[in-house]
Amino acid sequence: MEQEVQEQTGEKLMRILMFTLVLSVMSATMFNIVLPEVASDLDLSFAQVSWVSTAYMLIYGIGAVIYGKLADTCKLKNLLTFGLIFFSLGSIVGLIAQAYWMVLLGRILQAVGASVIPATAMIIPARHFPPARRGSALGMVAVGLALGRVLGPIVSAFIVSIADWRWLFCLPLLTLFLLPFYRKYLDDEQMQGSKVDWLGGGLLAGTVALLLLSVTRGGWMFAIGCLTLSVLFMIRIRYAAEPFIKARLFQNKRYSFGLVITFLVSGTSFSFVYLSPLLLSDVSHLDPQQIGIVMVPAAIISAILGKKSGKLADAKGNPFLFYLSSALMFIAFLLLSTFVGSSPIFIAVFLTIGDAGAAFILITLSNTISQTLPKEQIGVGMGIFSLLNFMAGSVSGAVYGKVVDLGAVLNWNPARLFSNGIVYSNIYISLALLLVSIILLYYFQFQRATSTRFKMTYKPGQTEQSP
Repeated sequence: MEQEVQEQTGEKLMRILMFTLVLSVMSATMFNIVLPEVASDLDLSFAQVSWVSTAYMLIYGIGAVIYGKLADTCKLKNLLTFGLIFFSLGSIVGLIAQAYWMVLLGRILQAVGASVIPATAMIIPARHFPPARRGSALGMVAVGLALGRVLGPIVSAFIVSIADWRWLFCLPLLTLFLLPFYRKYLDDEQMQGSKVDWLGGGLLAGTVALLLLSVTRGGWMFAIGCLTLSVLFMIRIRYAAEPFIKARLFQNKRYSFGLVITFLVSGTSFSFVYLSPLLLSDVSHLDPQQIGIVMVPAAIISAILGKKSGKLADAKGNPFLFYLSSALMFIAFLLLSTFVGSSPIFIAVFLTIGDAGAAFILITLSNTISQTLPKEQIGVGMGIFSLLNFMAGSVSGAVYGKVVDLGAVLNWNPARLFSNGIVYSNIYISLALLLVSIILLYYFQFQRATSTRFKMTYKPGQTEQSP
């Protein structure tokens, strides 16, 4: 009975969380299309105005781990209260901004608050749903992410067509209306975690920030600083009495391999978001509005299928959904590589196939990794999962951009039908081959390893829990 009540509460929380995710994702992406207007209005260079997005994403990624760690010690409802208030405070600052520093401050405060949301999106399903039903909950997370991606550019374009770009800051204020519901449905359970090692957390944050800056901005100083802080962080977690992240978390081989797979999968799937617009612009010669129209169907289909895919994971198991989603991504990569330069209508269809697979695969990885963690490590463990997902997108985006800039002369796909877009064709065929390697890694680390352990420990009357 108690379990049933907890699941009913969890379902209510997931509906609230889904709406929060929509607002969060929209806020993260809405400013990308208005940066030229911000630069013109405030007389900024492109390098200056780009920090409106860069600062937000840096803090957003790092904050997910910090909030995840705090969730192992503090009440989740209090963390959400703090986060959503800061999210709204940053919106108010940005709404009244008359100078660049106020715009930047508004985005920083927004990111400090909004970064509680991805951590919460991983923790609530893990704490409120048993493994057999966790996939369905994570499917709702996928729906929120997909809807945010769809609505972000549309709502942004609508707002700036009738009002000043500063009004984009007002949208996160809607999260304040959700706060009473979080306070009502989240329990008062406080995890018995250790004290927070703020020095270790600072070293981790600095490592991540410098890594992202070295990749996206370039420069040896960023890379050297990143390496230095990473060494200090590893020393800290090894010798500190109560480190920010306990070393034994990474000694959990299934969790560590799950993170590696997550990073690789997120990096490959990010090509649908980052590389495809470049393809449509460079090869198909579409303007930004037309590119948005081509990419919207993929996000809509992902939103529609998100919850169903989660239920499929619960019914058929995580490996089934992983292989299904991998197959969809593999087919999309092959089609994109072969038909680069074809009609944008075909590209839209291929992106829909790939985007659906990308959404499904993140659900099954979230589900799989959450089941490798003990309850007291779910917060920080899933926070690192969220961070790696974000980092993979940032790093792979920079890599894709540099490869496109270098161009290509040799064609790696003999089945390619069109003469233009060789570099895009080569990237997509490379991603297809990389995906095969990821599938093999998943098989040997999770499915085969689980089957072997099951055969060694099975006794009559026991049942196997899917990874």
